[in-house]
Amino acid sequence: MIIWINGAFGSGKTQTSYELNRRIPNSFVYDPENMGSFINKNIPKDISKGDFQDYSIWRELNYTTLKYIDSEHDGVIIVPMTIVNPQYFEELVGKLRDDGMIVNHFVLWASKGTLQKRLRSRGEGKNSWGAKQIDRCIQGLSNDTFKHRIETDNMTVESVAETIASMLDIPLLDDNRNRFRKRLDRIKTQIKQLRFIN
Repeated sequence: MIIWINGAFGSGKTQTSYELNRRIPNSFVYDPENMGSFINKNIPKDISKGDFQDYSIWRELNYTTLKYIDSEHDGVIIVPMTIVNPQYFEELVGKLRDDGMIVNHFVLWASKGTLQKRLRSRGEGKNSWGAKQIDRCIQGLSNDTFKHRIETDNMTVESVAETIASMLDIPLLDDNRNRFRKRLDRIKTQIKQLRFIN
């Protein structure tokens, strides 16, 4: 089974994914953005694109890799990735489903103000790439293609993860961490996601 967690930048996709990963035994977080970084580093400048999702090879490679992992891994695969283009969604998620894979898709929905606040809390200003994508993401994710929206404005990461698990009837391990440990885990997850430009 694949759990695809979609949403605008700042919606909590990555934190929710790692929270699920901590609490679902034998689960694995697969980040399609790593494929994008690889392509960007290995494509000649004259054919490079501004957004790695615009490469058809990005969609093909992630489809093939997820199909392989799903066939070999006896556990849940968690995919935190923003996709707002319905065509790209169909070429990846739709194709996986057409091949018989179970892909449960969720959109972590939040207001523009909440997204801006969350981005600021992780050090991103109003001119950051993520902040500039908010309107495009909200508009794109309003399309009926992107179903199972979870309103996250007033939810903690833990409650979002528990909501997803409940909707899928997946039992979660107890969360016995104290507030300090939870905060430390969030910071570690944030640091793991930092991308450095060459």
